Amino acid sequence: MIKDLFLNLRRIKIYALVGESGTGKSFRAKLVAQRYHIDFIIDDGLLIRDNRIVAGQSAKTEKTFMAAVKVALFDDKSQRDEVARKLQGERFKKILILGTSVKMVNKIAARLQIPSPSKIVKIEDIASQADIETAIRTRRIEGKHVIPVPSIEVKRNYPTIFYNAIRIFKPHPVPPAISAIPRIHEKSVVRPEYSKRGRINISEKALSYMVINCIDEYNQNIGIKKIVVKDDAMGYRLVITIDVAYGTELGEDIHELQRYIIENIERYTGILIEEVNIIIDKII
Repeated sequence: MIKDLFLNLRRIKIYALVGESGTGKSFRAKLVAQRYHIDFIIDDGLLIRDNRIVAGQSAKTEKTFMAAVKVALFDDKSQRDEVARKLQGERFKKILILGTSVKMVNKIAARLQIPSPSKIVKIEDIASQADIETAIRTRRIEGKHVIPVPSIEVKRNYPTIFYNAIRIFKPHPVPPAISAIPRIHEKSVVRPEYSKRGRINISEKALSYMVINCIDEYNQNIGIKKIVVKDDAMGYRLVITIDVAYGTELGEDIHELQRYIIENIERYTGILIEEVNIIIDKII
């Protein structure tokens, strides 16, 4: 299903709107879509067209942050296939993917078997620093999220998380093309269950154990000396210091080990590993 879709998407242009969590991407997604005449928006597991949710599953319905990340990354095959079927039956030229990093939007594109984004729009390009800081405070203090569709769509599909609606009045060009009545753009404010409980991060200890297990599976001749875990809004960064047994051939295998660690941890946790640095301290 998805492979057949990929053959039909080579002329489709993919855009990405990238910014840290809570900076207002969903609030401004429609603005970007209108500016570039984009047909579909992919946001937090949903496929959106013309103010309607047409396929997918909202990550905002999940009870834990980790589960929400998996939904947003289209980890489930049935979710991916549903979106593929919808895209296969529609005519369109452009798709906008929202994500916290370039790596995230590339991962979503890869899982949906569509081309990687050819144009990246950063939230800083379309929102002032003051607006971004206000959005971050609202997210952290009140736990409010935005879905870029009218409230009737959210109430119909996800009534338990609906909180409020934001109506934006945008005047017609002067002189007005049709009438003097301003256009109304509505977005929905929701309160996910995981937002009420606070963000749930994987602990440094648990992540370190996963790294140890990955390295042991990959090559038992590698001794782990130190693991440093750094967490930011874009994902996790790992610095791994190792000792290698004399005679062990690594060479290009270092890059393969990095890939092995990233793929396995992301597959089983849903979190994003932005970077893995491996330092060989000594040969023993």
